[in-house]
Amino acid sequence: MEPNSNTLTYKHLGIYTQNENVVYMRYDCHVCKSEGFEALVRIRVSKAPRSIVASLNVVSSNMLLPGEIGLSDAAAQKLDVSENDLLHVSHLEPIASLGHVRAKIYNNKLDREAYGHIITDILAGDYSNIHLSAFITACAGDRMDLDEITDLTKVMITSGKTLDWNQSIIVDKHCIGGLPGNRTTPLVVAMVTAYGLTMPKTSSRAITSPAGTADTMEVMTNVTLSSDEIERVVNQEGGCFVWGGTAQLSPADDVLIKIEKALDIDSEGQLIASVLSKKAAAGSTHVVIDIPVGETAKVRSMEMAQKLQRDMEAVGRAVGLTVKIVITDGTQPVGRGIGPSLEAMDVLSVLKNEAKAPQDLKERAVLLAGELLELSGKVVSGEGNRRALQVLESGKAYDKFISICEAQGRFSLPVPAPHTLEVKAERSGVLHHIDNRKIAKLAKLSGAPRAKSAGISLYVRLGDRITKGQTLYTLHAVTEGELRYALDYKNDHEDIITIL
Repeated sequence: MEPNSNTLTYKHLGIYTQNENVVYMRYDCHVCKSEGFEALVRIRVSKAPRSIVASLNVVSSNMLLPGEIGLSDAAAQKLDVSENDLLHVSHLEPIASLGHVRAKIYNNKLDREAYGHIITDILAGDYSNIHLSAFITACAGDRMDLDEITDLTKVMITSGKTLDWNQSIIVDKHCIGGLPGNRTTPLVVAMVTAYGLTMPKTSSRAITSPAGTADTMEVMTNVTLSSDEIERVVNQEGGCFVWGGTAQLSPADDVLIKIEKALDIDSEGQLIASVLSKKAAAGSTHVVIDIPVGETAKVRSMEMAQKLQRDMEAVGRAVGLTVKIVITDGTQPVGRGIGPSLEAMDVLSVLKNEAKAPQDLKERAVLLAGELLELSGKVVSGEGNRRALQVLESGKAYDKFISICEAQGRFSLPVPAPHTLEVKAERSGVLHHIDNRKIAKLAKLSGAPRAKSAGISLYVRLGDRITKGQTLYTLHAVTEGELRYALDYKNDHEDIITIL
């Protein structure tokens, strides 16, 4: 290798950095010296025909020898490199679309072309997590108007693969979120597909919650299906339960979601673009959106819900979707389980029509399935709930659920966590308030969703008369340490559950 060339030999370091591309070079590397590279600068790393943009970390130890270069696992995977491959390093050309991000930071309106440039560069890996955070933050707080939301949605739809089912009616649903345990999607898919509708359901993993639908379904079946595998399952069974991340449907959304999760925020405009772009890319035509409203839900007031309703319906029309909004009660968690395995247990209990099944979860799922049946035109107005309930109570929904899981590769029963702790009431009275956000954080501190069996089993509801010493909920954890983390948080926050 020429001493003044920009070529270095790759050494595998095994460093995990989520989706962030990171490159590692020695402080005395001839490339660092000749190019004037400093720590945290963004540089381009290439192995023909591929190249990536990565943030530079400078190494002063012998983990790298002179002439060697390391990459984070994410960067190495994108470049498809092997030990001792030769990599070329160069300065990063200016990212022109960052000018649009800066304009948005100053609250200027962007057009479709500008959003197109931003999304293209995001998918190319040119944006660091700092750049992504700036874009997300600049769009938060009602800083996007309806035209911008529509333009961003259209750009995100065309940023990846799109599915076409050659059918006039393809249904889907989505819940805006904020309610722990609100795992209606598997139940809705099972009911409407058992009734004869087609519902290719792609779902996200948890963003700010203890479990997303993909996390819960992964307990019971394979959710990382390719587009071809999704088509096979849907053509065979009429529906699926898959994680949208591997299907490359609106892939920019999956990049943004990871940053939103770290920031613990949801931009309303990007939320709409996220939801509707995924639906349109999956080939859906008719979509029911559940908006729970509550003081500690994601949508906190009826005014906010109604604005979101107007905007989602308008953007839906603009991208060819028929959207029906259902505004529901968001004052407390739904079901008993909060966490992937515990929510899976609730889903199976409802599908099996067990007497102990959480009735609030069952009723909400039946409501949403009924709305989809009516929206599709398959059932006349006012009959949706009854027909959905018939399918559920007949056992057809359970049979369809198992068939879809098996078509996706397996059906597995949820496994309980090895460590549990009951939390009891310290006074008698009436249950007045449950803080959705704090009980969700409690479940996350116990290990969910990373530890599938971790979380909370909640046994009480608003308005219940509580007796001192009564068990309110049980903490579940894989390790005793995580159980202690959760308990410490509970002891520091007496207002998770309020009894008056």
